[in-house]
Amino acid sequence: MKPRSLCLMGLLFFVISYIMFAQGAALSYFQKPVDFAHWFNLTGAVLLISFNNVFPKNSLSGTASVLTTLGVIAHIGLCTIDFIMWSFGNDDAAREQLSEHISNTPSILFPFIIIGPSLLFIGLAVHAAAFIKTHTISSLMVIVGAPAVGFSYFILKNGTYMVLSCLLFATGLTLLLYRKEKQKFVIK
Repeated sequence: MKPRSLCLMGLLFFVISYIMFAQGAALSYFQKPVDFAHWFNLTGAVLLISFNNVFPKNSLSGTASVLTTLGVIAHIGLCTIDFIMWSFGNDDAAREQLSEHISNTPSILFPFIIIGPSLLFIGLAVHAAAFIKTHTISSLMVIVGAPAVGFSYFILKNGTYMVLSCLLFATGLTLLLYRKEKQKFVIK
């Protein structure tokens, strides 16, 4: 499969997962018989690593690729933790005990919960920043959408804004993925 197609599928799965996450209490509907929301998120994140291969190499792309890759790894860890939480079913005491243990283990908390998953958004925003002069609107959609996803989830705790931010982010990346390059004409 072509890298652009993988990127597009990754964005689609990622957006679907955020739509599921935004359902709040109704999320349990998407968690039976398996945790579909996190499977979509995991699959989408892994496919988003393909962006490292579709954008031209420039001074920022090396840094962006490292950040994106670290973010994907962190998403894998985060989804693994969420799958374990899901496996407890209705056992809230066990889920709370695991949550407390993770909160008291900085080597898990920071790379897989607090900082790591954000690196995927940061890495893709850095990739987008390389196009700020030629594709300003698309780049800004990604650059603004990336932190807006986290802000709407962690600060506002608003699922609707989270989905809208994710859509802004994904739309900007899609536009950059299918951008038209400006061609230079040389008169001979």
